[in-house]
Amino acid sequence: MNSKITLYHGSNHNFQKVDLSKSKDKRDFGKGFYLTTLQSQAKDWAKTLFVRYGGDGVFVYEFEFEITDNLTIKHFNGVTEEWLQMIKENRVKGGTQHNFDVIGGAVANDKTNRTLALFVEGIYTVKEALRKLRSNRLNDQFSIHTEKALNYLTMINKTQYGN
Repeated sequence: MNSKITLYHGSNHNFQKVDLSKSKDKRDFGKGFYLTTLQSQAKDWAKTLFVRYGGDGVFVYEFEFEITDNLTIKHFNGVTEEWLQMIKENRVKGGTQHNFDVIGGAVANDKTNRTLALFVEGIYTVKEALRKLRSNRLNDQFSIHTEKALNYLTMINKTQYGN
């Protein structure tokens, strides 16, 4: 069954084509291209990147993604132990610690990063980390990890905001 979803990517770089080789390492779902269903979240990401690293400006890219049976897609429903372990594996080992084309699930934010870091360091148990994380309202993230999945991603629009 195929369906389409609108996703947004925030960046401090002006680009025309997604290049997976430029993806940052040790991210929640592994090295990949990260998006969200929330335009405001993408804009916040772009602003943060520009403030921290400079770049070409503050850009929000709008994409249409076709969800198809041709891709291996993992979606986490909420904050679960499996979600937490996935984040730990990818943040500690780097690279991509799975074989999925695409992953979707909750995203950590400034309020939850400390909890995740303490879990990854072994200070919090799974139970403690989940209890603390579930008390927060978390937004979503989607990550694309393969060229195959990029074939189903189409750029619709790019907006540059004042810095």
